[in-house]
Amino acid sequence: MSEHTRVLPRLRMLSRAHCETIHQASLEILRRTGVTVFHEGALDSLRGSDALVTAERGDADSARSGLVRFPPGLVEWALRQAPSRIALCGRGSDQVLAPLEGREVSFGPGSDCLNYLDPRTGGRRKFTTPDVAACVRLVDALPELDFCMSMGIPTDLVTDNPYRWQFATMLENTTKPIVFVCDGRADCEVIVAMAAAAAGSVQALRMSPTLLLYSEPSTPLKHSETATAKLLYMAEQMLPIVHSPAPMMGGTAPATLAGGLALGNAELLSSLVIHQLQQPGAPFLYGSGLHHLDMRTTISVYGAPEFQLARVAVAEMGRFYGLPTWGYAGHSDSCVMDEQAAADAAFSVLMALLAGNNLVHDVGYLEAGLTTSPEMIVFSAEMIGMMRRFVAGFSMDAESLALDVIEAVGPGGEFISTSHTMSHFRDFWEPTLLSRKRAEEWLEAGGNRLSERLRERTVALMDEHEPEPLPDAVREEIEYIRDRDSHSRAQLSHG
Repeated sequence: MSEHTRVLPRLRMLSRAHCETIHQASLEILRRTGVTVFHEGALDSLRGSDALVTAERGDADSARSGLVRFPPGLVEWALRQAPSRIALCGRGSDQVLAPLEGREVSFGPGSDCLNYLDPRTGGRRKFTTPDVAACVRLVDALPELDFCMSMGIPTDLVTDNPYRWQFATMLENTTKPIVFVCDGRADCEVIVAMAAAAAGSVQALRMSPTLLLYSEPSTPLKHSETATAKLLYMAEQMLPIVHSPAPMMGGTAPATLAGGLALGNAELLSSLVIHQLQQPGAPFLYGSGLHHLDMRTTISVYGAPEFQLARVAVAEMGRFYGLPTWGYAGHSDSCVMDEQAAADAAFSVLMALLAGNNLVHDVGYLEAGLTTSPEMIVFSAEMIGMMRRFVAGFSMDAESLALDVIEAVGPGGEFISTSHTMSHFRDFWEPTLLSRKRAEEWLEAGGNRLSERLRERTVALMDEHEPEPLPDAVREEIEYIRDRDSHSRAQLSHG
């Protein structure tokens, strides 16, 4: 359907001139100030390029780190190498479930919260492995969510390698693509091997990737040895990564959106150079988690208009560079699933869809990223469905204008019995959680408030949904890979 026959709501904030201003500011940061790199292999690669590598400021004897300054041409070379599309696929399939390109938007939860808001009791407690598994099954059950992250850090594992157990738990409980985090390169190697076992081979995994690594440089302007090692490994494997800085305005970044954008963009572009020097053409997701520091509470704020302005700007900078983008939605600073959380979820989901962020995570985050709420996940999924319908707009073709139908019905007629209505009434969005009942019918059905319906639906999905199981041979191979390099006994604590 042509653009002339469909009306689409869109949000645009940065002009090309605005994007050029941020780009040039970041190039100046990289040329004049530079970044510190703590990975010797990356430094060797940079020394072989047009970058200028010198001893870190105030440390002439440093052998493990270097101050790196970048000429603009090297940055722009790296931008030309990275692909404009990443296609994340379902487990054991070449079906694309999360197409990361253009204005396509895919939603999923966040990772590694300390606290779990139990929908059965309403209580807040530490995560366990069964909690992670139940949350992953919940994500698998919700069609509005397109990928999965771990959501919590299990506290019942006795192992040196919790991220490997975490990933294996996700593989077993969802067929959706997985965005994972891990401790270092060794974890990356094991996790990629597990994903390759589920895919059939590492070649099949590269062709139809089912995973993406989330890692970060250190704001301001540092690339740690551990994070850089992960960045280089994913480049070597030609598997996708988002290496997203998290500047905090007023804390680790200037207390202005423009300054925070320029700083985060410089960190991201320097990451891209290191990544593309390792393997030109390796898939790289553009993202910057720009927040601000609330000076009264000292939290890194999620539920703020400035946070959403930053999300729109990051989406538009990614499109300016021709790269797929990373975003946030379905989160709140509230500590419980209440009216504040609902307002934050609705606002953030709508902004992500209007801005066109491609891979949007943190659905279900409360307490500024310290707590995962399954109820917040389910509520946000309802908002995703509603807002997706809104941004889909409406048609203005001849069928939709319905002039012949209006002529046939004429003055004083009715449309409910027409074939046109039969063909189109299902085009309207229908809620699964929100109620449209009148008071009498609502009372007869029990008079449950939204919070009660939300809890019931969340618990039912967690209890009843059965994900597609892994084949026995694949599950056994994954367990072997997970356990073979463990340096301590990997088992659940029964104490």
